[in-house]
Amino acid sequence: MSAQNLVESKLNPDLAVIDEICAAGDPWVKVVKKDQVFRIVDLEGNQAVDTLFYSASDAMERYSATDTVRRQNKLYLTTGSKLYSNFGNTMLTIVADTCGRHDTVGGACAAESNTVRYALDKYPMHSCRDSFLHALAHDPICEGLGMSKRDIPSNINFFMNVPVSEDGGLDFADGVSAPGKYVEMKAEMDVVVLISNCPQLNNPCNAYNPTPIQLLVWD
Repeated sequence: MSAQNLVESKLNPDLAVIDEICAAGDPWVKVVKKDQVFRIVDLEGNQAVDTLFYSASDAMERYSATDTVRRQNKLYLTTGSKLYSNFGNTMLTIVADTCGRHDTVGGACAAESNTVRYALDKYPMHSCRDSFLHALAHDPICEGLGMSKRDIPSNINFFMNVPVSEDGGLDFADGVSAPGKYVEMKAEMDVVVLISNCPQLNNPCNAYNPTPIQLLVWD
């Protein structure tokens, strides 16, 4: 079940048409056009980056964890992995990866899951679901597509390590990333990228210390 296909990119960050920092715990939304290349950089290491993708022309078409896992028979993503939509189309292809393993099954933290997993007093803590909901309600791109809380499917957790046990259980383990590690994708259609830069403080997915990420796009 492991995934390790480490490939470095030849792209020059100085030539990126988008180069932005997303602070720890914040959402980030952008359109990445077909054939553009999109990179997520784990600046300080062990940061989980919860990510959703939607067709920029019809938000009813979106990243499908089920199709992505089933069609490639792999739980984890790395170089060469294709990200499939619920319509069966390839949305993006991972073309470079210096981390080597990204989670498809751990889902996003929420007030409810923080309460169930950790303690009742964790309920008010900021979560990835909160960040997704905030972006869907306030970001102009999401508003333009008429998106709402109904449009939150299962997400990818870039840089996050969620081993699956022999009995089918999930274990939120220490990350396998490190400062400066990145994953890079080529868009196979115009996509809306919706990120929650995870604020989780209760398990080791963020090393108990959420940190910023860098987002770059090349033509």
